[in-house]
Amino acid sequence: MIKTLAKSIREYKTPSILSPIFVSFEVILECLMPLVIVWFLDALEDWHTIEEGRVMEVILVYGGALLGMAVLSLAAGMLSGRFAARASAGFAKNLRKDMYYAIQDYSFANIDRFSTSSLVTRQTTDVTNVQMAYMMIIRVAIRCPFMLIFSLIMSFTVNVPISFVFLALVPLLAAVLVFVIFKTHPIFERVFHKYDNMNRSVREDIKGIRVVKSFVREDFEKKKFEAASEDVCKDFTLAERIMAVNTPTMQFCIWLAFLLIFLLAAIITGQAVEANKVELAVTGPDLTALIMYASQILSAVMQLSMVLVMIIIARTSAERIVAVLNEKSSITSPENAVGEVKDGDIVFDNVSFKYSKDAERFALEGVNLHIKSGQTIGILGGTGSSKSTLVNLIPRLYDVSEGAVYVGGVNVKDYDLDALRNKVAMVLQKNVLFSGTIKENLRWGKEDATDDEMLRVCKLACADDFIQSFPTSTTPTSSRAAPTSRAGRSSACASRAPSSKTRRCSSSTTRRPPSTPRRTP
Repeated sequence: MIKTLAKSIREYKTPSILSPIFVSFEVILECLMPLVIVWFLDALEDWHTIEEGRVMEVILVYGGALLGMAVLSLAAGMLSGRFAARASAGFAKNLRKDMYYAIQDYSFANIDRFSTSSLVTRQTTDVTNVQMAYMMIIRVAIRCPFMLIFSLIMSFTVNVPISFVFLALVPLLAAVLVFVIFKTHPIFERVFHKYDNMNRSVREDIKGIRVVKSFVREDFEKKKFEAASEDVCKDFTLAERIMAVNTPTMQFCIWLAFLLIFLLAAIITGQAVEANKVELAVTGPDLTALIMYASQILSAVMQLSMVLVMIIIARTSAERIVAVLNEKSSITSPENAVGEVKDGDIVFDNVSFKYSKDAERFALEGVNLHIKSGQTIGILGGTGSSKSTLVNLIPRLYDVSEGAVYVGGVNVKDYDLDALRNKVAMVLQKNVLFSGTIKENLRWGKEDATDDEMLRVCKLACADDFIQSFPTSTTPTSSRAAPTSRAGRSSACASRAPSSKTRRCSSSTTRRPPSTPRRTP
């Protein structure tokens, strides 16, 4: 999974490397500052032994050193944050791009397996989760362990016995983190599946809003959405309850560490005084340094727990993204593929088809059909009789389950996909006008089509009067002047097909009333 995702970093490797370097430099400076403070306080404790006039010099030296370290730490932190933001945003951009390109290569069967709503969720919510996790990994996840280890080492240089307090508390915190990880990961897996269901509910309602209003089903749709939203809410609430154990546990450990530090310092100092070994007592500067290191260690563990929670959420998203990236199209061009379709002759040779290998029934079974080049035919049948399915097999949008389909005397499986689909134009039953202008949509079939060519194909599709009724051919499809009715979209989409240099034009249509006028070119 990591190897697949890492391919999307590409040109953002440099900021991804620089961010951890600067954050490491920031941590080193932060961990050295308590030690400098100890030296500073030790020097001030012996101020009466310092030569007259040098007290201010000591203050300026140590104060200047602390100020310089603070400024350098701030600069390193800012640079680390800048590089982390750039790397994570670029990584997310590449990830969306790679997913989008992968989806473009999918066959209809691949798209059916994922569903549109699921692919939208993976392109948006899942990528955002992975982006946030990546930014935290190259910055916070590097900073926290580094600070934890370096602070532990520095605390042992100050006082060895008291430093064992930190070693005793870290396993407790680690146990809590492991508990949270193993409990919440399965929950987040369910949550993202329910996100897909919620998005599907919204998509269906918006797409079919006219049907909903026509049948007065608003209340039903509201209840359906509330149920989907409630499912997501319940699982998220459960996960948040488990993760809520984190913060109070961390706070408890912080205050427990402070208590144990003061307690052990008092015991050690008392024993040193009784034994007349004052040099073994815990001094004020040492105690100050230990408190600062305790804050750094436990703060690092707390931040690390937050990172791990984010990684838990992102792990599920990453698995869903990788599933899209690793999915191979079920339909590909063969080696030594045929690159030219000589004519529009079509033969269905004992063709059977079902949408899934596990399906009990065939959508088409034992179909034998010969359509000669230049011949115009209509395939009639009731709703659900697989008319569109039959047409989809010609440009190889689906592969047959049994038998073979021949175009121009060649099995469609032997053609280069681009060559075949450039010669077989499809007008699908679900009409889509893409964002842009009417002219841009008409040029989908032929990018360099002239105005005369577009006018000719509009006449062939019986859409010339309809399209010319709009102000200009550059009318945006999103404007009020663009064709928004189903018939208008059908006419505009049908005009795209003949504009390409096709051998065969296949159009899947819905049933129309007998009164609808039709013209055959």
